[in-house]
Amino acid sequence: MSADYISLLQKLISTRSFSREEAGTADIWEKWLKENGASDVKRLHNNVYALSRNFDPYKPILMLNSHHDTVRPSSSYTRNPFSPDIEGDKLYGLGSNDAGASGVALAMAFLALKDESSLPVNLMLAITAAEEVMGEFGMRSFLPHLAENGLTPDMVLVGEPTGMQAAIAERGLLVLDCVAKGKAGHAARDEGINALYRAMEDIDRLRNFAPEKTSEILGPIKVSITMINCGTQHNVVPDKCSYTADIRTTDAYSNEETVELLRQCVKWSELTPRSTRVHASVIDSEHPLVKAATALGKTPFISPTTSDMALMHGIPSLKMGPGESSRSHSADEYVCISEISDAIDTYIQLIKTLKC
Repeated sequence: MSADYISLLQKLISTRSFSREEAGTADIWEKWLKENGASDVKRLHNNVYALSRNFDPYKPILMLNSHHDTVRPSSSYTRNPFSPDIEGDKLYGLGSNDAGASGVALAMAFLALKDESSLPVNLMLAITAAEEVMGEFGMRSFLPHLAENGLTPDMVLVGEPTGMQAAIAERGLLVLDCVAKGKAGHAARDEGINALYRAMEDIDRLRNFAPEKTSEILGPIKVSITMINCGTQHNVVPDKCSYTADIRTTDAYSNEETVELLRQCVKWSELTPRSTRVHASVIDSEHPLVKAATALGKTPFISPTTSDMALMHGIPSLKMGPGESSRSHSADEYVCISEISDAIDTYIQLIKTLKC
């Protein structure tokens, strides 16, 4: 392989690329792709993408996607998070595992296959921004941009650290701000309507929430009450109780439908979603991406973490990449160089064996 992908990953690690601040690494990606033979490299904000040669409008589009933004380093780092040091097989640095390794592996697979006209798909390499915050200038603006240019992907291979196993599903997320109201009164007298008691009633209803449909893959919707705030002083019956509900959604209902079902479930509380855009993602077991992955001996599993798949609603997406999820967002993050080289070979084999 002629392109020096390890040097590329080292350069990315040494360049700060916090979410919404990824211009430096976007510049690196744009220059590197052009220097290594990718044709017609394009950029939207800090999202960089390229198409395979001899693009055939009659073939489906497979998008090879990973992100180049990172979280901020934790205070428990013992190494310089921006120093891409190699010790044995390990390459250290912020973003090495999540998800620089996936990005460079997908890019190498793209370069190896971009000129092959016999593939059953058109390839699109997309190195995108703001994944860690699902920001407005990442996938949320990138997919509409592609649609405007007639390039909506038919399927997506998402590069995230999964130990190169095949994540076929991940739950969606709703965060609900909930408010139960009552009437203030003196605690020593039989006065007022206690908003806390009303909230407790509704919290019990939410804990026992059991809608009619259950996802075959993801199981039931999971409701957790994670924060509560109520009262001003010990002798005043509270007239307002605020609490937060963390809802892990499934493909059985849309996020919007789930909100309405939860509103019907409670009696006293007003439920307001902070956002409904983080959808559950499930790909059919008979989809060509899944069948190609399992043919290579990869084990399908349900991912406990979210990714940009949550924003690709309606587009079949499979998540698979080098590294381990447990290293992500942790101090002294690293990836093994052997994991990257194995991933490159696996991605190439998977794409070549696709049957669309």
